[in-house]
Amino acid sequence: MNLEFLLEYNPVLLALFATLFTWGVTALGSSMVFFFKSINKKVMNSMLGFAAGVMIAASFWSLLKPAIEMAEENGSVPWVPAVVGFLAGGAFLLLIDKILPHVHMGLSTDKAEGIKTSWQRSVLLVLAITLHNIPEGLAVGVAFGALANNPDTGMLAGAIALTLGIGLQNFPEGAAVSVPLRREGFSRLKAFHYGQISGIVEPVAGVLGAYLVLVMTPMLPYALSFAAGAMIFVVVEELIPESQTGNETDLSTIGAMLGFATMMVLDVALG
Repeated sequence: MNLEFLLEYNPVLLALFATLFTWGVTALGSSMVFFFKSINKKVMNSMLGFAAGVMIAASFWSLLKPAIEMAEENGSVPWVPAVVGFLAGGAFLLLIDKILPHVHMGLSTDKAEGIKTSWQRSVLLVLAITLHNIPEGLAVGVAFGALANNPDTGMLAGAIALTLGIGLQNFPEGAAVSVPLRREGFSRLKAFHYGQISGIVEPVAGVLGAYLVLVMTPMLPYALSFAAGAMIFVVVEELIPESQTGNETDLSTIGAMLGFATMMVLDVALG
């Protein structure tokens, strides 16, 4: 199946297929609970650092850069959509972060953020990873939705590269939910279920993002930048701090560098 053939499909349908793939990788990461009851802290920090690097690179190469180029082609001031959309995306995630009850890895339930609730720690952990997945699904959906306005192989290849990058970094996120739940006494099957279900929001956000781009084509540069801002918020607020816990912070930094390089290669080579 070549890229030209894929261009014949509805962008919303392509976004659905792509985000089902990223959800599947989350489930694959969650399946690690069937083989391990715990993951070495150094390994987990490296994987979370890698995920952060992928998201940072994807935010620029797959989202902000195309947004700036589209604004230039439309004759508008190129930095305006990028800045406005980027800050709006961060503000949106900040709002969700303040409202949605969740707890980060390694923290006790009394350190939960968002609206106070009596929900179990397992639910709060799942919601924390779900918060990660909202901008990821949105980013993939917007990237494929952009094909309606610019149906060329370069744009499609860029959307595919973004999907692969998001998929790669979803693996450690799935494991980051299921393995800690296993340590807390959950059965392997139940821990896997909680881990993979955290990714179900990605197809929902992906389809929504693609559809909104189709009905609001002039807003595409803002939509791409919005997704970038939301992703960077997640990186700075959660992924980097979580990857830097413990004494071996160099490993998470190296992981971030490798993640950025991997995503950059994917986007430039394919796009």
